[in-house]
Amino acid sequence: MEKYDVIIIGAGMSGMAAAIRLAMFDKKVLLLEKHVISGGLNSYYKRARRDFDVGLHALTNYIEKGERRKPLSKLLKQLRIPYEDLKLSPQRHSKIIFPETTLRFTNDLNDFIEEIAEYFPSQVDGFNKLLEHINNFSETALDNEHILAKEVVRKYITNEELLEMIFCPLLIYGSAWENDMDFSQFVIMFKSIYMEGFSRPEGGVRTIINILLKKLEDLGQIVRFRSEVQKINTRDGEVVGLTLKSGDELLCDKIISSMGYPETLSVVEGMNPRTTPATGKMTFCESILVLDKKPRELNLDSTILFYNDRPKYLYREPSELFDDKSAVICLPNNFGHDDFDEGWVRITNMANFKLWNELERPQYKEEKEKVFQSACQLTKKIMPAWNEEVVFKDIFSPTTIKKYTGHFGGTVYGSTDKTRDGSTEVEGLYICGTDQGFLGIVGSMLSGISMANLYGLMD
Repeated sequence: MEKYDVIIIGAGMSGMAAAIRLAMFDKKVLLLEKHVISGGLNSYYKRARRDFDVGLHALTNYIEKGERRKPLSKLLKQLRIPYEDLKLSPQRHSKIIFPETTLRFTNDLNDFIEEIAEYFPSQVDGFNKLLEHINNFSETALDNEHILAKEVVRKYITNEELLEMIFCPLLIYGSAWENDMDFSQFVIMFKSIYMEGFSRPEGGVRTIINILLKKLEDLGQIVRFRSEVQKINTRDGEVVGLTLKSGDELLCDKIISSMGYPETLSVVEGMNPRTTPATGKMTFCESILVLDKKPRELNLDSTILFYNDRPKYLYREPSELFDDKSAVICLPNNFGHDDFDEGWVRITNMANFKLWNELERPQYKEEKEKVFQSACQLTKKIMPAWNEEVVFKDIFSPTTIKKYTGHFGGTVYGSTDKTRDGSTEVEGLYICGTDQGFLGIVGSMLSGISMANLYGLMD
């Protein structure tokens, strides 16, 4: 029976990055994926001869060519990927829209500071002190204590509306916690969104996935698709290999899993279910509308809108199927370079997995139609000139996320129990990806690299 140095579970961004990093140093690696396509939460599909992205609204941590010591530049260096291969197109600008105030931000933090100075002049000094604290904080330190972010930020921001507006994009783009987030993750997201900013690879998420697959191929690695893990095998509390649902048994010294923390421990041989980490609650519905006109033709040039129709931003599992009072509205045409022939609108709403999971087929289709109608109403609100014609639509729910990722509860940002150093109670079993604690596509890949460096290369 063949034995590997490291088996990596899941060919998402994190798993592929880990596999590349290990293969670069001649480790014997096997990368397993239960589906027939890689990418995990950030993948793609084709419908009606159109290419659709899943997950990726924007790539955070934008840099210009030549910038150093930034997360994206570190990622590219570690995986030996040329900057030009990403074909990045920066955002034009994005907005945080609340009932009384709208704040605009770009990839230049000074623009956001000017907005705060205009609408919240009494908070500028506090915001600058918050920036100083953020710049002096080591957000990726693996031994950071868990501290809720609002507790820290309220020391600097005393206006609750501004505080909610600052948190809005950071929560919905990365928090496993309801209405708050871990401060280390707050800093990661703050830097990635407000201090570095958004961009989009030409061609969308496929571009990133194809770059990673090509790197794997060049290193003599393949992704073994249709290879779902049934059981992680242990002996005396130590990993010895795993068994696939096909019945194949594989031997290894170490396993790095991007399945998720609770999902991974649930398949460990002899694991006590009571020790399994908590499952997060944050999951979403998304409506993708293809229009006959592009947003800028309809007088909307923003790239991403963080919309909230309440005085307070309620980032939580809604009591109804989905929350129609808040949404993220992504307009892929409105990056610096528009490579689409039609107009695209992607609207993401917080949702309740349990309620969606209980629906029978006819009712499920009816409820998806309600999500679509809500998305149309919001599209009309932000683009009054729109003629309400939808050329093509696609809607997915939390159960779709569960089906294609295997994440319990269809959760997108994983468990609230993060393992910051990637370790588990099983010797030789490590976690990478969201449940290790790094966020976003760049963060996910850096997590894979970090865990590969720490546990795969440091023997």
